[in-house]
Amino acid sequence: MTATPQPPASARDWLPLEVEQKLWIGDRLQQVFRQWGYQRVVTSTLERLETLEAGGAIQPQTVIQVQDISEGILGLRPELTASLARACMARMANKSSPLRLYYASNVFRRSVSHHGRQVEFYQLGVELLGAGSVLADAEVLLLAIACVQAVGLPNWQIVLGEASLTRALLQPFPEQLRSRVRYCLAHLDRVTLAQLPLDPSLLDRALRLFDLRGRPAEVLQRVAGLELDVEARAATERLKSLIEILAQTTTEVTLLLDLSLVQTIDYYTGATFEVAVQTATGARVLGSGGRYDRLLELYHPRGERRAGMGFAFGLEELHAALLPTQQLPQMAATSDWLVVPLESAAEVAAFKRARALRQTTPTSKVELELDASTQAEARDRARICGIKNIVWVGADGSFETEAIAVQ
Repeated sequence: MTATPQPPASARDWLPLEVEQKLWIGDRLQQVFRQWGYQRVVTSTLERLETLEAGGAIQPQTVIQVQDISEGILGLRPELTASLARACMARMANKSSPLRLYYASNVFRRSVSHHGRQVEFYQLGVELLGAGSVLADAEVLLLAIACVQAVGLPNWQIVLGEASLTRALLQPFPEQLRSRVRYCLAHLDRVTLAQLPLDPSLLDRALRLFDLRGRPAEVLQRVAGLELDVEARAATERLKSLIEILAQTTTEVTLLLDLSLVQTIDYYTGATFEVAVQTATGARVLGSGGRYDRLLELYHPRGERRAGMGFAFGLEELHAALLPTQQLPQMAATSDWLVVPLESAAEVAAFKRARALRQTTPTSKVELELDASTQAEARDRARICGIKNIVWVGADGSFETEAIAVQ
């Protein structure tokens, strides 16, 4: 027997109900984006490899590469920020700031350590370009909060970090070990960290970084007891201002300050954050973002520095978190009308009746019966498919409607 064709182990299909559920999520997020004044952009799926690497911030081994005879090595975008930055600096650099942009697109990311893991994902996110103030930080965070509230997700929290402050805290570590310490922090891996060849004082400092996590006031108090340079103190003051704005603007959000928070993408320069939800198996990250004030200059034609901040939600992560809540559609959308020709001579009249129904009520979904040989078969199919109305059409164009009790 011939095996049933299957997609690659790293790919998957969406069937109608899953599509309906993910559209439900995507529509609500995009509505929020538009309400906040953000405009949609669509960038190329293929980019030059050097664009996608974002000046070394993204590991090239995570990029799925494509060889092009004329262009050289291209890649499928592993995230959207670098592609959007390239597009904006190439074509919108002279537009007045700030630029408020959003996207809803697929990305492709190879897992280095897990063969067969899914490589295609869908993201919805925003980028606020050309605004570098604390107020801009607050807007992006409050927009992310509004998105989560729009889909009615329970038991979630914002985990807030500060990339430049975390880098300053890592500065005392030997350069050859700094990236490994950073990796352990990003993955909350105390065991590996304890095995690094650090002298006792540095090991103690590294382990203390894991403890810079908790209520904002308590964490900031611990930070005040650390020796910080001028840049780190400025970052701390900016972080305090951001937290104050958030606290005075919204009271429905659990905010956790985590200065061990290190994003795996290394272009962030200021505030960073994750949106996480508590599940039976622990915390699940639904989206993340942050400030990246050194990224846009890589793509600007004159190398000018431009501020930028944004975030992205993973559609698959939101879908998985919302499934147990029963808020998502529980069945695929069905047609409202089934138009049935009573005989072969009525087929043209049936097409015309279906067209008239679509024109009269543009939101109605109307389909034509193609195969039923009897009226009983047509009724059975309508019940099974959840279609509540049948239109019986005669050869002369006359018609009758019948309501169906669906299953």
